Amino acid sequence: MRIMLVSVTTLPRDPSPSLSPLVRRVVEVDMLRGFALFGILVVNISYMASPYGTFGLPDPDFTRAVDDAARLVGETLFVDKFYLLFAFLFGYSFTFQAERAGASVVRRSLRRYGALFLLGAFHAVVLWRGDILTVYAVLGLVLLAARRARPRTAVKAAVILLAVLVAFYALLAGFSFWAESVGRNTSINVFDDPSQMIAAYRGGPLDVIGENLALLPGMLSGIWFMQAGSAMAMFLFGFAAGQVRLLEDVPRRWLVRAQWLGFTAGLAGSLAVGVTHLVDHSGSGALLALDLTVTTATAPLLAAAYAATLLRISNARPGIARALAPAGRLSASNYLGQSALMALLFTGYGLALFAKASPPLLLGIAAAVFAGQLLLSAWWTRSHRYGPAEWWLRTLTHGR
Repeated sequence: MRIMLVSVTTLPRDPSPSLSPLVRRVVEVDMLRGFALFGILVVNISYMASPYGTFGLPDPDFTRAVDDAARLVGETLFVDKFYLLFAFLFGYSFTFQAERAGASVVRRSLRRYGALFLLGAFHAVVLWRGDILTVYAVLGLVLLAARRARPRTAVKAAVILLAVLVAFYALLAGFSFWAESVGRNTSINVFDDPSQMIAAYRGGPLDVIGENLALLPGMLSGIWFMQAGSAMAMFLFGFAAGQVRLLEDVPRRWLVRAQWLGFTAGLAGSLAVGVTHLVDHSGSGALLALDLTVTTATAPLLAAAYAATLLRISNARPGIARALAPAGRLSASNYLGQSALMALLFTGYGLALFAKASPPLLLGIAAAVFAGQLLLSAWWTRSHRYGPAEWWLRTLTHGR
């Protein structure tokens, strides 16, 4: 549900080792951003296509083993991983903007975040209620205030923030389990009858917008409670990495360590959370708090392992970067395009297939849409410096 909106598009796209470190860094950032677009789509499509995904409940129409397997894949490998990668890249690319903006960094950043907020508000009301852009715009102000922080200070702040979040969620889980043990109800399951939601999203455009507005407060409160803190921590990690140009030449031993840690502790935590979501549908507030504790502690590790793996593979096979980077350059347009296409498929804007697609089919649709975006992005960037959304943001930011 997240997007990194700052693109550097005036430099060559060839990621070969012969290019300068700055050019290679930009290509790698766009490559990672393009890769993250796929993960974002896999997560968002389950929410946009079914009322049950919004509330973490199984769809009674799709109860086969293959349906459960697809859900487990999504929960374990995708959910809560790729927005972290986007947040890291947001912070990383902020250093580019600060350098280019010079003395006007504050004024330009305020305009950029204002434009981002407007874009997010439109996105949330018209297309996808789970928008994160408005949250990013607000968190960007915090990053702007911290722009003079040294890399070490930013890293310490990020670690402390994550530690505080883990401790808070753990205390909340402990209290909730105690409350349940003495007969208190901690259930957060407020979803009883899906028929109204299904009817609204299969209705006309005004019905879709009305349902988005009705669900938006709950979605935003959930994002702020469960994801905003971790996103801010990743902003700071990315900001620190950008200051030292980490992605220009990441030491191989760091990449290997990230893979080992992510694919052991990170994957174990994600699998535990995924299995819990698959087998327990009680809506227990205690289990949710426990899931948040584990996710906050381990999801960043798996996200880092994904990034490290892609960086290592792309070093040996530069064609991967060439395939992914154009989509990353147009990340705002591609993100909004994903939401627009999903709305056309699943709501009354188009085919109105809401609550009609199985989890395996949704994975297939996500893969097909992303493949199409890779091809379209490669074609577009051969003749255009910016995508439509990037152009609009640039115009509001720079006034030209």
